[in-house]
Amino acid sequence: METKVIDNFLPKKEFNYLKDVVFSNHLPWYFQSEINNNHNQGQDNNFYFAHQLFESQCPEISSNLFNEFKFLQDTLEIKALRRMKLNFYSCTKEIIVHPKHRDYEFKHKGCIISFNTCDGSTILEDGTEIQSIENRALFFDPSKLHSSTTCTNAKARINININYF
Repeated sequence: METKVIDNFLPKKEFNYLKDVVFSNHLPWYFQSEINNNHNQGQDNNFYFAHQLFESQCPEISSNLFNEFKFLQDTLEIKALRRMKLNFYSCTKEIIVHPKHRDYEFKHKGCIISFNTCDGSTILEDGTEIQSIENRALFFDPSKLHSSTTCTNAKARINININYF
């Protein structure tokens, strides 16, 4: 899969609808003590919050909010959805680059859509840094190593991570 970045990815009305859902007081965020499988929990204080919208291997943990985001399957022309989750990286004094990881070992497609503009980013295997810009979509191969970061100039860095075929 070729890496591609598209600004103003969703139509304004659709994006604002999702943003209202994500930034509402009704969306539960769940504490994640590990950033990814390469994170050594005992040796740092890294964490984030997530909201699992859909996980194909555990459909029983899918969120009742999934229906609000389901239209993204058509937008992305998804044949099979593997996972859809919201990520909330809190503000830190300095940017923290999280350990490199692969979402899954097998080849598949990935899309990260940012809900807010901040100085956080996704860093790809080759070192390319994709800044978090509101309504920016990053299309990439998430089976290749990549890193997430925190932010310093907003209360949080919030995005949706979609893994699919």
